[in-house]
Amino acid sequence: MSLSGKICLVTGASRGIGRGIALALGSEGATVYITGRTLDPSSSLPGSLNVTAEEVRGRGGVAVPVQCDHGVDEEVHRLFDKIEQEHGKIDLLVNNAFKGIVTITENVDVPFWQQSMNSWDDVMDVGLRCHFLASQRAAKLMVERKEGLICNISSGGALFNFFTVPYGVGKAGLDKMSEMCGRELKKHNVTCLSLWPGLVQTEHLVAGKELFEKTEVNGVRLQVSRGETVEFPGRAIVALMNDKNLIQKAGKTVTTADIGVEFGFPDVDGRYHLPMRSLKFTVAKTLPWLATIIPSFIKVPWSIVLAACHHYY
Repeated sequence: MSLSGKICLVTGASRGIGRGIALALGSEGATVYITGRTLDPSSSLPGSLNVTAEEVRGRGGVAVPVQCDHGVDEEVHRLFDKIEQEHGKIDLLVNNAFKGIVTITENVDVPFWQQSMNSWDDVMDVGLRCHFLASQRAAKLMVERKEGLICNISSGGALFNFFTVPYGVGKAGLDKMSEMCGRELKKHNVTCLSLWPGLVQTEHLVAGKELFEKTEVNGVRLQVSRGETVEFPGRAIVALMNDKNLIQKAGKTVTTADIGVEFGFPDVDGRYHLPMRSLKFTVAKTLPWLATIIPSFIKVPWSIVLAACHHYY
């Protein structure tokens, strides 16, 4: 197991992407601290920390569930105090906690001037601010040992106009935080980066699959059945943890699909995901017949993608 002895923290791991990441790390023998507000199963929400913990243990990992509201600084400090007291180090921090799902769903078709301030606060407090605090605490331990990875779970919403204004601003801010923190930490052989999963088959999306696949979000049809499983981002992080040249990605934004291509691993169901910059992926949206004859290795350069999305006059 490639991560035996590694101390990892995955925030927001009761369900969704966080749960999938915890499972992937556990499968490689890591000790995984997992956080969330839901400790035990309830009828109102799928998943819980204790359920995730049992799944991690079933994969051969060590799971430590810690109930924590990442919107409360004192609880975050207690979490890191616990990790420091029990291990004296942290090898991986995955900043995944996110509170904005409900407000985004409620406001996806609502003009920003008609939204309550909760639509902003939910995304920024537990989705950006809390990640900065967690990164501060983790960085202090990592810098001392001159090794470690801080992985911020972001999305293409940082570049493209998906969902709501607060969502896009929060993800863009997270990517900028990764860049600037990454530059400072690189001097100490510590890596900080942003990771963009593709569309992920979370419990929320799968439960509303029929509705989502009939709906366009900012002109994009959500094809849930083609999405990544919740464990695919975890497989990408496992690959990063075993990357001997990881420091070269410091301050960068990388996608799960690109990492999958670089290291040659499939999703848990055997599918290989095309990177968003793959010409085949782009053409398939409008001309699927043509996409079948385009090699998957041909990619649109980032410079062209950025030029098409830029907003500077």
